[in-house]
Amino acid sequence: MVADREAIDRIRRDARGNELLRVTTMEPSAAATTPDDRLRLLFTCCHPALARQSQVELTLRLVCGLSTADVARAFLTNEPAMAKRLVRTKHKIKAANIPYRIPGDAELPDRLRAVLAATYLTYTTGYGEPDRCPDLSGEAIELGRMLRLLMPDEPEVAGLLALMLLTQVRRRSRTDSAGELVLLRDQDRRLWDRDLIQEGHRLVRWCLRRNEPGRYQLEAAIAAVHAEAPAFEDTDWKQILALYDQLMTVAATPVVALNRAVAVGEVDGAARGLHDIDQLNLPGYYPFHAARAEFLHRQGHIEDAVRAFQAAASLAPDGAERRYLQRRAASI
Repeated sequence: MVADREAIDRIRRDARGNELLRVTTMEPSAAATTPDDRLRLLFTCCHPALARQSQVELTLRLVCGLSTADVARAFLTNEPAMAKRLVRTKHKIKAANIPYRIPGDAELPDRLRAVLAATYLTYTTGYGEPDRCPDLSGEAIELGRMLRLLMPDEPEVAGLLALMLLTQVRRRSRTDSAGELVLLRDQDRRLWDRDLIQEGHRLVRWCLRRNEPGRYQLEAAIAAVHAEAPAFEDTDWKQILALYDQLMTVAATPVVALNRAVAVGEVDGAARGLHDIDQLNLPGYYPFHAARAEFLHRQGHIEDAVRAFQAAASLAPDGAERRYLQRRAASI
């Protein structure tokens, strides 16, 4: 069975490489059948001549093998619209004569940001759907390992790989035997992958020694703090908050601010956390409403909490997370 699946995955990758080769007039012999070929394909999809969103869309479609419908769902659009976008991007590759190659050393730093973003989105897309075939989170980790071999001195490459590994640690405990979501606070930590924890911690320590903090390194450090706590109650939230303060200096996005506000609530209480959440403007982001609901519930504001859980459920994708939010709204 394992050999059969590996053969199927290899055929998929060959087909994806050949698909890009056909639209870019590359030689068929250059199909993505080896790690180097997959990196060539990844860097081609993430060429700076392409818009950032186009880079990620094409990576998900060609490097990771998502169907056009799956890519459309990842970007909250419909399949015909996504098909047109992918065709336009492929035509742009051909018109711009974008080469099918790994950039030279001098070019790599400028090309890296898009490649890391595409790799991480690939990981998060697969992490939420553990039964997906192909296994996108596993493929993203494989790409991360290849990038680490290609750029062994780049801290953000090590940081991204560490972040994916330290998130993957919890994959088996995220859902129960019925496929229902289990929150971090309730997960059976005996199911966490200790080998991945050790590998992730080694990479984080390597990054800390470099002292060149970046987004992925800081997010990996946060994941490492979670991974080292023997129980949820033992989580060092003050350290996590300090890391989020650092992260806000290099990646001050609304989502980072939301995660920081959750950490504030764990350190300074639900009222303070809710206050910080309510300063944000994320009406279409379901974790925003879920975080509000949790802190409202802790303060005893039951009706407001129910409405917030309902809002979160209405925005969440179909699956375990939506069902969890619906149960929370109905049970409090």
